Amino acid sequence: MNAIEIRNLSKNFGSKQAVCGLDMTVPMGAIYGFIGENGSGKSTTEKMLCGLIPKSGGSIKLCGRDHTDPEIRSKMGVLIEAPGCFPSLTVWDNMMLHATNLGLKDREKAVVEMLKTVRMEGAAGNKYKNCSLGMKQRVGIAMALLGDPALLVLDEPLNGLDADGMRIMREVFLDIVKEGKRTILVSSHLLGELQKVATHYGIIRHGKMIREMTAAELDADCRTYVALQAEEQSRAKLLLGTRFSRVEEDEAGYLRVYDLVTPEEVASFLYENGVLISGIKTDKIGLEEYYVDLMKEGKRA
Repeated sequence: MNAIEIRNLSKNFGSKQAVCGLDMTVPMGAIYGFIGENGSGKSTTEKMLCGLIPKSGGSIKLCGRDHTDPEIRSKMGVLIEAPGCFPSLTVWDNMMLHATNLGLKDREKAVVEMLKTVRMEGAAGNKYKNCSLGMKQRVGIAMALLGDPALLVLDEPLNGLDADGMRIMREVFLDIVKEGKRTILVSSHLLGELQKVATHYGIIRHGKMIREMTAAELDADCRTYVALQAEEQSRAKLLLGTRFSRVEEDEAGYLRVYDLVTPEEVASFLYENGVLISGIKTDKIGLEEYYVDLMKEGKRA
């Protein structure tokens, strides 16, 4: 049984179709990275999934049951846009209010546990308005975790975080799913950070799912290349182009050879033609570059 199964989902806003024929499968225990450009239909899909807006067509199943089932809805935790907190109340009081709204019996124990999970136990007495953006995002996740939901839906929880905030958030995600009892659907534009935690990916464009894959499948699809810098960069690029099928220069100033060759073969070829290299390595494209290439292919199609 999957945590989320979406089939032929559609959503129309008047004459505009925001989501059209979307299929999505999120396995139990996954950290599913939901990726797409602004306006691609990510947030609309998440809002339909959470019951915030009605769907126009198709089906949504959560843990094998229809997404409108009250029992299954009670097993969801959601953070879309911003947490619903009172700015002048403390983190603790906001959490306790939310626990009361959920009807939790042992509210204090639940709040302590969730604040500890998101590394906020030391800031429980802080007023919410005085929290940093990263702290506010973690408070939102802690609130979403109250009631021990099986499924978390998080919309752009990494936006605006500094390096330390992102590191903490990655640790939180991994802790949440470590026992296999929870599933996270997380959308983000920070693909390099997402790649560090995601187990599965779904890439959406113009309201349609264009690619779903596991982290292992992404790794297999990402091309390995030889990257180098030469003393005569322009001449090196021209020479490499006569020998290898695909040679490009990246933003960092490295020449990339995508053919299945070793650094030694590339270095020897340039040396034989009188070009010295100052650095050479083997590297692999990441999720961000893979995504950009996929978008380019879609625009050419």
